Amino acid sequence: QVQLVESGGGLVQPGESLRLSCAASGRIFSLATMGWYRQAPGNQRELVATITRTTRPNYADSVKGRFTISRDSIKNTVYLQMNSLKPEDTAVYYCNAQSSLWNYWGQGTQVTVSS
Repeated sequence: QVQLVESGGGLVQPGESLRLSCAASGRIFSLATMGWYRQAPGNQRELVATITRTTRPNYADSVKGRFTISRDSIKNTVYLQMNSLKPEDTAVYYCNAQSSLWNYWGQGTQVTVSS
């Protein structure tokens, strides 16, 4: 059974930083493009960042220059370093693992940016 377990969310003030982590169980990590998506109340889930098996990153325009995605193949973990956070970054952040054959989601972690 595949599990994606997120951690690292919380409440921060504008301009502060957070790092999200997502640990993947099973044997999918080495095969998957890993990613982070987010969903704010009343909005659709949107892409934040992805990273391929060959560590090529891709970012939404809204987070370029502020967020960094990375993966650790030893720990089977993907990270999202979020700097210079803004109130509009407030959302539930979901970890995703996908290939051409499957697509898995984590349970989500809340990030709230507020003064």
